Amino acid sequence: MLHTNLNEILVFMAVVDAGSFIAGGQAMGLTRSAAGKAVSRLEDRLGARLLNRTTRTLSLTDEGRVFYDRGLQILAAVDDAEASVAGPVGTPRGLLRLTVPDAFGRLVLLPLLKKYLEAWPDVQIEVSFTDRLADIVEEGFDLAVRIGSVNSDKQLVSRVVARYKAILCAAPSYIAEHGEPLTVDALVGHDCLFFSSRTRRQSWRFRDDGGSWVKALGRSRLRLDSGEAIRDAAVAGLGIAFLPDFLVAEDVAAGRLQQVLPALEAGDVEIVTIYPSKRLLEPRVRRFIDLMVEELGS
Repeated sequence: MLHTNLNEILVFMAVVDAGSFIAGGQAMGLTRSAAGKAVSRLEDRLGARLLNRTTRTLSLTDEGRVFYDRGLQILAAVDDAEASVAGPVGTPRGLLRLTVPDAFGRLVLLPLLKKYLEAWPDVQIEVSFTDRLADIVEEGFDLAVRIGSVNSDKQLVSRVVARYKAILCAAPSYIAEHGEPLTVDALVGHDCLFFSSRTRRQSWRFRDDGGSWVKALGRSRLRLDSGEAIRDAAVAGLGIAFLPDFLVAEDVAAGRLQQVLPALEAGDVEIVTIYPSKRLLEPRVRRFIDLMVEELGS
């Protein structure tokens, strides 16, 4: 009975993924009729309708959506069980869930995701593009990519996979109106575009002539929780931004932004991967980290 129940769940998942009984049945080696009967038996046993059926479309009911999400967890648990036996050298498969910074994810990681999917056809990927610091354990992510964030959770593992130069920059229109700061101390008289969210707030640090790190003070009239929004605000002439060069290099080259205090030593911005501490890291996670190091590490 357990085997039959699991097969019916797998058929239901395949039908939802494919969007039809015909394609879902084919994915499971079944006819349309057999796939429909399997889903009906599952609904009868659960005492709940999982799918709304019309002659042309299928859609999940509220109960079906909850059951589908739990099914994803079951499949992920099966993948984890296989990975724990196969070890880290196994073939990547299953669902890889990522949370990545919005602009970095779209500008830098999307090309890597294409390479990864082409290399490992048995992997599916879900990505949350957000500058919010997600709780990766609570929210069920396999891996978080963060910009310059220090991991203080002993249950999580951190690895630096890339470094980028960070620069101060502002629009020519801002410099023309407010003047160009010539020292770090002069920033106190300028509008500085700081990153700020409910959980964290950015501060700017630079190395002085004596080699010590000093915190830069500046007016903070506009704070934003998105790196790309900060870039857009800087281009619009709303203040001075401190951003990694992958985000502003094209704007500087095009003259939409100009570097401020170019001789200032700001250090590198680290790109960090963070994942739950496990004895054996799933192949799908390990191979994605390796790809990031290979492609971005230089």
